[in-house]
Parts: sequence; structure tokens; C-alpha cells
Amino acid sequence: MALGLRAAARTAREGRTGWWTATRRDHLVGYLFVAPQVAGSLLFVFLPLALVLWYSLHEWNVLADTFGFVGADNYRHLLADPNVPKVLTATALFSAGLVVVNLSLALLLAVLLSQRLRGTVVFRTLFFSPVVVSLVAWTIVWGFLLQRDGGVNALLQAVGVEGPNWLRTGPTAMASVIAVQVVKNVGLNMVLFLAALQGVPKELYEAATLDGAGAWTRFARITLPMISPTVLLTSIITVAGSLQVFAQIAVLTQGGPGTSTTVLVYYLYQQAFQFHHFGYGATLSALLFVIVLALTVLQWRLRRRWVFLES
Repeated sequence: MALGLRAAARTAREGRTGWWTATRRDHLVGYLFVAPQVAGSLLFVFLPLALVLWYSLHEWNVLADTFGFVGADNYRHLLADPNVPKVLTATALFSAGLVVVNLSLALLLAVLLSQRLRGTVVFRTLFFSPVVVSLVAWTIVWGFLLQRDGGVNALLQAVGVEGPNWLRTGPTAMASVIAVQVVKNVGLNMVLFLAALQGVPKELYEAATLDGAGAWTRFARITLPMISPTVLLTSIITVAGSLQVFAQIAVLTQGGPGTSTTVLVYYLYQQAFQFHHFGYGATLSALLFVIVLALTVLQWRLRRRWVFLES
């Protein structure tokens, strides 16, 4: 009898509310919460991508005020462009050097600064402070320091070493740009690794020490597996960021000497905004998107092999 009365009352309430049920109200609340993110993705991610693909099928010359459909001509030009292999090689060298040095140094600093020693707070602040400095200001200062008569060579000369013209020779120019970028952003990955290290249970280290495991064994068998999700996160962020570097190249080397430091984004800028080939610049943007997407998906798929507790 009681169940029958409750069912009748529920039916009466549903009849009064019509289609506006509690379930629909909950769904609406959920949609409203995700609406800003969806709108932002549509306006600032998917719409620009669609426009890039549209422009890549056209040739747009702002100076001549012409805009015409050329089909796949820009993509054929991309395959025949003799500078593209050099640009991709410089991009690969920069990205590989930056990712390896940045992640290795950030992890080393995080392990050292996670020790309970005096002065670690000061060093954490010191290493993280470049992250909050303006990128352009940071790069301009380093441009002065790396000149032939700049501060770096002055320090080397003080100890009897004659430094090279860092930004005007191929190998040292690429190494200099990588070093400037590493010092600028290593603090961010260091902080992420520090947070991950604090989450590793101390009992695991104590048990390994009692079993006779050395420092390297504890690091390789306990630390790295436990912080591997953070390693995955930092690697994806660093790889994607390294492929989109622009300000450092524009300020320090302008892609030179020759094309030794002309990475893909800077070459895109040259084609679109210096030579006014906006259609070809959009084609290079599409190439950059494909490369970033492919590397991100590859890292995400490989996580099952080395990220702890992934299957």
C-alpha cells in the first residue's frame, strides 16, 4: 500500500512538471558547466584549424590584394621546397636537444632539491625565477651576453679562454639557443618533478635500503616508475613547446647563420609575414600541426610500455 502511494505521488509530480524532470535538469547543469570549454575549443582551436586548411588551398597576396583558389599547389610546393629538409633538420635538432637537456636537468635538480638540506628553498626560487621573466626581455639580455664581446666571452677571457662568436657560427648558434631556452624553462619542469617526488612513499625507500639497494637502484627501480606519469606529462609539454619556438630564434639568430637555426615556426613566419605568401604559410602551419599531433599521439600510445600502472 505504501509503495503504491509513493508511486502515485511520484507520477503526479512528474505529470505536473511535464518534460522538465530532475534528470533533464541535471543534464542541463552539466552542459552549462562544459559550455565555456566547448565554446573556447570551437572558437580558438577548431575554427582556426579549419581556416588554416582553407587558406592552405588558396594563394593570398595582401600587397597585390589577390585571393585565389590554387588547390593542392601549396602542398606540391611544400614537397618540392629545397629549404624544407633543412628546416625540418634544424627543428629536429633543436627539439631533441631541448627535450633531452631540459628533462634531464629538471629531474636532476628536483632530486637534489628534494633533499632536506639547508638553503634548498633559496635554490628552488633561484631556478624557478626565470620562468616568470618576460620571454622577450630574457632573450634580449642573453643576446647581449652571447655577442663576441659580451659577458660570456668576458668571463671566459678572464680564465684565459677565447670564446667563439656564439650566435654567428652554426653549431654554437644552435647550442646557444637551446641553452637559453633550457635555462628559461627548466624551473617549470623542476617544480612538477618536485611535486611528484613528494608523493613517493618513503616506506619504499626504507624497505629498499634494508634490502641493500644502492642509491642508483632506488632511483631506477622506485623513483622513476613512481613519477613516470609526471615524466609523461612534462615530455608531452616540452616536445610540443619545442616545436613552437619562435621568439628566441627571431631575437637571437634570425634563423642564421644560413638556415642552421631556421626552425619550422620561424620559416612559417618568413613565408607568411616577410614574403607575404600566406597560403604557403598556412600550408606550413598544417605541417606543424600534423607533426605535433603525431608526436603527441606517439608518446601517449607508448605510455603503456613505461608509465607505471598503465595497461
